[in-house]
Amino acid sequence: MSEVLQLKNALQTTLNKGLDRLDAQMLLLHAMGQSTNDRAWLMSHDTDEPTPDQQQTLDDLIQRRLKGEPVAYIVGSKEFFGLNLKVTPDVLVPRSDTEVLVEWALDVIPHVQAPTVIDLGTGSGAIGLAIKHACPHAKVTLIDASQDALAVACGNADSLGLTVHGLRSDWLQSAPVDQLFDIIVSNPPYIAEGDAHLAALVHEPLMALTSGPDGLTALRRIALDAPSYLKHGGWLLLEHGYDQAEAVRALLLAQGFEQVTSRLDLNGIARCTGGMLNCPYNTDHP
Repeated sequence: MSEVLQLKNALQTTLNKGLDRLDAQMLLLHAMGQSTNDRAWLMSHDTDEPTPDQQQTLDDLIQRRLKGEPVAYIVGSKEFFGLNLKVTPDVLVPRSDTEVLVEWALDVIPHVQAPTVIDLGTGSGAIGLAIKHACPHAKVTLIDASQDALAVACGNADSLGLTVHGLRSDWLQSAPVDQLFDIIVSNPPYIAEGDAHLAALVHEPLMALTSGPDGLTALRRIALDAPSYLKHGGWLLLEHGYDQAEAVRALLLAQGFEQVTSRLDLNGIARCTGGMLNCPYNTDHP
């Protein structure tokens, strides 16, 4: 077992092994039984000495991270849009770039008593729960084909005290047919099968990452089906790959969406595309 060090030295040792500072701080906090967001605790306890068990735990965590396992899976949580979400290998790790999608949804959500929102392919529930937290009067439905993923999302809703509806469905196949929605928002799989980027994502669920030979299979299906579930003036908002904005805009335009545009992520890449439905597709619906 390694020599016992003060926390400030344990942190430096962790950094010397090749981890970045934020990862190292989160792993050290987790090993010490503290909130991974409480970096101020490390500063105020930098001369504390971890117990042998805590140090062994830290060593084990470091090895997992050095093998490429995401910190969110190691510590079991990830912050997204100010919410602390439980994360397991059944769901994708929420990315900060996806917050652009939440901000867009909040920009276009109608000012009505109970706007209706679907988070399609919800995973951890990050998008839908962020919308519900920011807009408590919204009626949010979380949809995922994976029962395990849906359990994570609904568990996060319960932990956050947010009332949402969870539905297991292959995209919109089992969505309610007796109502239309104001917004459908989705971060679907969009990586092409065999893409070289998958090598760095081996710890995350493949079904939530890949979508056909060009990465557009899920995006095509959502664009095709969404008009039947949207109100007049409703919005479809989609996250997609770094080089897919033009293709996704074409998909939405082909289905009659208007005001079709893309928004940039934190790196200035067109990461999200959306459009408004300006004609009712389901005239039989109320």
